[in-house]
Amino acid sequence: MRATERGGVRVRLILGDITDQAVDAVVNAANSSLLGGGGVDGAIHRQGGPEILEECQRLRSTLYPEGLPAGEAVLTTGGALRARHVIHTVGPVWRGGKAGEAGLLARAYASSLRCAREAGLESVAFPSISTGAYGYPLARAAEVAISTVLAELSAQAGTLREVRFVLFTDRDLQEYELALERAAASRGRAGRAARPRPE
Repeated sequence: MRATERGGVRVRLILGDITDQAVDAVVNAANSSLLGGGGVDGAIHRQGGPEILEECQRLRSTLYPEGLPAGEAVLTTGGALRARHVIHTVGPVWRGGKAGEAGLLARAYASSLRCAREAGLESVAFPSISTGAYGYPLARAAEVAISTVLAELSAQAGTLREVRFVLFTDRDLQEYELALERAAASRGRAGRAARPRPE
C-alpha cells in the first residue's frame, strides 16, 4: 500500500530523493544546531545553497541561541531547492526506547505539520526522521511517523492537500508500506467495531 487519504489529504509513499521534490516544503531531519550536518540535513543544505544556512543562522541568533530542541520545527526558505520552503525539525537520538524517543519523534512530525498549516502550505514531503545517524529502528520509526501524520490530518488538515513520505531505499519504503497497511487495517477494525449491530 503506497497511498491513502485522511482528512481530505492524500498521503503518498514514494522512493526518491527528498532534495528533488517539487512541493511547498520539504522537511529536514536537522540537528539542533540548524547549521547543517550529514545525511538528509547535509544534502538539503548542499542542494539548497547558502540562503538556507543564512536563515538558520538568524534563527539561532534570535529565537534559538541554545539550538532547536528535539521535537520542535521551524520554517525557512528553500533556497535553490525545487521546494519553496524547508521545515527543519529535530528528531530524537535512539537510546533504547525508554527515554521518551517515541513521543519526541511524534512531536517532530506534528510540529512540522503545524508549521505547514500556519504557513498556509498545500504540500509537504517528509524523509524518515531519526533513522540515519540517530539510530532509531526503522520499523518503529515508520509506525510512529505514519500513525502521527494520519492522526494529525484527521484532527486538522488545514490547507494541506498532499503529504509525501520520500524514502531513500527500498527497505525504507517497504517498512513504511507495512506501517501504512497496518494503520489502514486498524482503522477498518475500529470502524467495524463502532457500527451498531442490527436488531
